[in-house]
Amino acid sequence: MNEVIKNLLSRRSIRSFNERHISRKDLEIILKAAAYAPSGMNKQTWQFTAITDRNKIERLADVVGKALQREGYDFYKPDVLIIPSNERTSPWGPEDNACALENIFLAAHSLGIGSVWINQLRTICDLDEVREMLHQWQIPDDHVVYGIAALGYAAGPEPAEPEKTGVIRIIE
Repeated sequence: MNEVIKNLLSRRSIRSFNERHISRKDLEIILKAAAYAPSGMNKQTWQFTAITDRNKIERLADVVGKALQREGYDFYKPDVLIIPSNERTSPWGPEDNACALENIFLAAHSLGIGSVWINQLRTICDLDEVREMLHQWQIPDDHVVYGIAALGYAAGPEPAEPEKTGVIRIIE
């Protein structure tokens, strides 16, 4: 089996990170992989914002936790958050960002870095408290956050391969 297929089949969501920092070089590779994702008509109406300051990540987690009424919410305490955002008017924004997030997860995994998809901002990114934080990071008002990538090195062994139960059909 080739290395790309091995990477696809072995990637898992990691929900417990240790304190080890992701290097700037690896973060730049992961962000480049995001930018190389497909986008509708190649419009690339997205923006990628990487937050590496754990205090800023904690502040955003606090704001999100309060908005969701989830005390102690912490994004699984990652080393880095990558926030893809996309123009609100882009008809392909959710799909474009999903492709970019998958590239982020696969690139991170190929570098030995764990990741997990965070969905919570999609429904609350326009709340005043959340939008205020997004402003601080130069995420435009006309952008929606459809998902976030939380990245870090796994605190323990990667989860075992789960059984996949989706329907697959080949019609000849």
